Amino acid sequence: MPESAATPVLEEVPLEQLAACPECDLLMLKPELSLGQVAECPRCSCELFRLRHRIVGPGLALVLAALLLYFPANLLPIMRLNLLGRVTDDTVWSGVLSLYSSGMQGVAVVVFLCSMAVPLLKLLCQLAVLLCIALDRAKPLGMLLYRTYHHLREWGMLEVYLLGILVSIIKLRDMAELSLGIGLGCFVGLLVVQVWLELVMSPHQVWEALSERRDARC
Repeated sequence: MPESAATPVLEEVPLEQLAACPECDLLMLKPELSLGQVAECPRCSCELFRLRHRIVGPGLALVLAALLLYFPANLLPIMRLNLLGRVTDDTVWSGVLSLYSSGMQGVAVVVFLCSMAVPLLKLLCQLAVLLCIALDRAKPLGMLLYRTYHHLREWGMLEVYLLGILVSIIKLRDMAELSLGIGLGCFVGLLVVQVWLELVMSPHQVWEALSERRDARC
């Protein structure tokens, strides 16, 4: 159908029944999905919606698991370095303190925000949103927190920090005696759980559940 003919039809449709592709901005009607079905953009094949059987139960379990991994991932040693008899245990937090004490306060603040503060805020926002859906209360607050979570996603860069850790391990292994700590395992586990949580919390279902009508399938 020509675009000029389709546009007036879409203009008469209520806004809540429309969806825009995040990749190519194609405006279209929201599809009706059954459990397990996926809707893709007809223009660029970007995944638009995925209707999962449950999001609250698995989501809460993953958020709590991520919170349990968060503190050991940041406070337990990531690696132990033995250089000329001097042994140091390095953690994410000790790295922030070392940057700050060495005169790179700006870099220390950025590392703290991207590797510690923002990931924790993201998890707390997700926990609050899921509780709002589960309890069917304070949904306007839940919507505000979910918007905040989407803005924070641009600043949480655990995968970049993990890549930096792996590069450091590769470069230091020929210079000193190096052993990996339990903190690294917790850090990798935290990253995996967060990615899994992103897949479980379908944005379409979260927004629908935070609307005025309760979605029993959440």
